[in-house]
Amino acid sequence: MRRILAAIATLAFTLPVLAGTYRPPAPANDGWAVADAGKLGWHTATLSTLEDKVADGSFKKITSVVVADHGRLVYEHYFNDGSPDLLNDVRSASKSLTAMLVGAAIERGAIRDVKAPVYAFFPEIRIEQPDPRRATVTLEDLLTMSSIWECDDENPASSGNEERMYVTERWLDFALNLPIRGYAPWVSRPKDSPYGRTFSYCTAGSFVAGAVVERATKRPLADFAHEVLEEPLGITKSKWNVSSEGIGMGGGGTRYRSRDLAKLGQLAADSGRWKGKAVLPAAWVHAMLTPHAQARDDADYGYLWWQFRFPIHGVETKVWAMGGNGGNYVFVLPERGLVAVITSQAYNQGYAHPQSQAIFRDIILASMPKP
Repeated sequence: MRRILAAIATLAFTLPVLAGTYRPPAPANDGWAVADAGKLGWHTATLSTLEDKVADGSFKKITSVVVADHGRLVYEHYFNDGSPDLLNDVRSASKSLTAMLVGAAIERGAIRDVKAPVYAFFPEIRIEQPDPRRATVTLEDLLTMSSIWECDDENPASSGNEERMYVTERWLDFALNLPIRGYAPWVSRPKDSPYGRTFSYCTAGSFVAGAVVERATKRPLADFAHEVLEEPLGITKSKWNVSSEGIGMGGGGTRYRSRDLAKLGQLAADSGRWKGKAVLPAAWVHAMLTPHAQARDDADYGYLWWQFRFPIHGVETKVWAMGGNGGNYVFVLPERGLVAVITSQAYNQGYAHPQSQAIFRDIILASMPKP
């Protein structure tokens, strides 16, 4: 009889959990504490509808969703060949990592501050059309997507569109030689724009910001990231891309496991600390998560971080995010201790970003405990 009961217990353990059935994340030897969301006041029935919606095709190409509440993982699920060990290509969410690395380089004295002039780091680069205004381009201009370069990834006709950079032999030369931008009558000039900056999404600029970190620290970007971020956070596996001339790609394409992406979000949520230990300066995280430019009517921009607005229990709330092509996000709401990772492979699909934002808004935020 004892053997029969043991067999039944083993069978029950190995059967898959039905969609819509909540279960807490399993503990792992990676530094994360885990908790039962229901015991913390989450509405787990709403949270678990995510599995049903992925199963019935309402949400497509989602590979993982991981949620942390005040430093404890409360939800973790993988879909569509996603797995705990998959290195997710989060595309432009990598830009937010570059902002973290800039802060780490400043803390170590390798870079003076965000007002450092960019061209001074690359005196060997030949500028085809010298212009004294180029000397005014600062690292902060690149971090806020508001430099004087004519660079707009959302405009295929733009001289600085990222697709033009990718096919060149030397990306750094391409970026530093971008023409000075003009202002069409329907585009606000910096003096007339919120925060005094005209936003234009420019991957070439974040690439150069990463190149500044490499030049200043005399380290490959991936090595510096491992030293100042990955090792302190216990991240043992990642992948960084490089340009055709071998410079670390600070503008996109890094790959991390979902739990490790959540660690990066937790670092932002907890003022640069991981498990109580400072990894980044709190002052830098505060500056990074402060609006410096208006990206759109519905979104502001910090230092390579997005600030969106979402309703939480009927109250419009500002939420910070790392965001990338395909609908990849790390959402951070510091005042509520919330970090939510959504990885997706819906690359270049029009539904990708609205879909991931709907998951965050309609399922994760709707499931949160009321304060």
